[in-house]
Amino acid sequence: MRDTEVLVIGAGLSGLVAAAEAADAGRRVYLLDQEPAASIGGQAWWSFGGLFLVDSPEQRRLGIKDSADLALADWMGSAGFDRAEDHWPREWAKAYVDFAAGEKRSWLRRQGISLFPVVQWAERGGYQAGGHGNSVPRFHISWGTGPGVLTPFVRRVMDHVHAGKITLLFRHRVTRLTTFGRRVTGVAGEILAPSDVARGERSSRQVVGEFAFSAGSVIVTSGGIGANHDLVRRNWPTGFGAPPSSMISGVPDSTDGLMLGVAAAAGGRLINEDRMWHYPEGIVNHTPVWTAHGIRVLSGPSPLWLDATGTRLPTPLFPGFDALGTVRHITSTGHPYSWFVTSLRTVGPEFGLSGSEQNGDLTGKSVKKLLTERAGGKITPSVQAFLDRGVDFLTAPTVGELAAKMNALTGDDLIDADALHAVIVGRDQQVRSGLGKDPQVTLTAGALRYFGDRRMRVVTPHEILDPAAGPLVAVRLHILTRKTLGGLETDLSAAVLGSDGGGPVPGLFAAGEAAGFGGGGIHGYRALEGTFLGGCLFSGRAAGRAAARLD
Repeated sequence: MRDTEVLVIGAGLSGLVAAAEAADAGRRVYLLDQEPAASIGGQAWWSFGGLFLVDSPEQRRLGIKDSADLALADWMGSAGFDRAEDHWPREWAKAYVDFAAGEKRSWLRRQGISLFPVVQWAERGGYQAGGHGNSVPRFHISWGTGPGVLTPFVRRVMDHVHAGKITLLFRHRVTRLTTFGRRVTGVAGEILAPSDVARGERSSRQVVGEFAFSAGSVIVTSGGIGANHDLVRRNWPTGFGAPPSSMISGVPDSTDGLMLGVAAAAGGRLINEDRMWHYPEGIVNHTPVWTAHGIRVLSGPSPLWLDATGTRLPTPLFPGFDALGTVRHITSTGHPYSWFVTSLRTVGPEFGLSGSEQNGDLTGKSVKKLLTERAGGKITPSVQAFLDRGVDFLTAPTVGELAAKMNALTGDDLIDADALHAVIVGRDQQVRSGLGKDPQVTLTAGALRYFGDRRMRVVTPHEILDPAAGPLVAVRLHILTRKTLGGLETDLSAAVLGSDGGGPVPGLFAAGEAAGFGGGGIHGYRALEGTFLGGCLFSGRAAGRAAARLD
């Protein structure tokens, strides 16, 4: 007799969804995770809670004209699918856009997830039609951010735990999938020592025992490789220069990529391992939770973006336009960092920070805090904390003093004060003209046509060197590891395909980041944002339902 009918590896968002769906279908479920119970939900808890929706009521109320056709064109233009193994990723992309334009919002509401009314415009692209980027705003912030998305699924799982349908097994690290012929029949692994570390903190890897369970179906939902910098460097994309000499992590240490290798050893096919989603706007967390803990600056379009030598990044590599294109440019320079340079007046309206813990007003669903701490372009308490305590934030009254601080921080002495002054003056002349030919100035003016940017994300155009807008601000930006875009190849039922070419591996499914959010790489080369949590939801739902249909 099997120990359980469905076994899920990884208690992150996709794992919780898969377990809940399988239990809803009447199956007995084991849900395993190598971390302690405090970290249930994994990376999703720390997220900003962005969800990609198409032609939503929130968009329509803001005058945004969106459609499934436009969204799919944007997705395909961004993904750039060009490999033979992109068949299933492409099919997943089509299915996901249909979901985002159809059932997704009503399904979220049935779970108890609500949305902030002002839709954000992420990954604008800045290229011609057919290229990368969102043509319209589609980034819907969950009211409650990441915890607001996660909590309903934790509740669903716990209801099944109390009913005896789901068994939670923390500190269980799977090291092997057991097989009979091609079929996956269960798992084996190590029991780790109990740990009382807080959510997201690095936990002990001391082994105190072993385990083995048999199951009718096994679902891998263990996440990607973002905290394993050795794996990131090993799979570093061709054409991005050498892997950065230093990076910071946007995910906890447990995002180690272990299960990807375990699933591959059992016959699963890994594809698109060189496709990754990292951010160029990382800053060192002044209060770290995990190793090399970084936070992403969510900037509006106005700050000057300079490479390590003080040279402006080329068009359209402006804040918020093309994250991965900017990573590629920066790492190809041979330096692992870049700079924002702006005025303090810009910081309030345009600087946000990613993550649930950095957005207490939205995470806490507090309208009062939203109005008192954010409305009117105020510098939020979280941003102010980085201005006061963040190692990467510098302020100075003059360009010369700012350049000296920038050089002192990096020890590279690459910023020439006179050249930096000339770059800023050149930009300011364009703003002063009231029109201008500078693409960044023109695109920033265009952003002000959208209500959401005008009210929340874009400062009134002004000269950086205007004394009334000062002091000057420079922010050193690191490469911040985040998402694995490739993974286990799956068909539309989330069944893992075999590396032997013989079709699905019987009994094996995958979802979330471990499956490249669907198919082994639903995003292709680039993501449109708001699609990671949604990809976990969509693929986890598919995997849980399919795994429940036991042979």
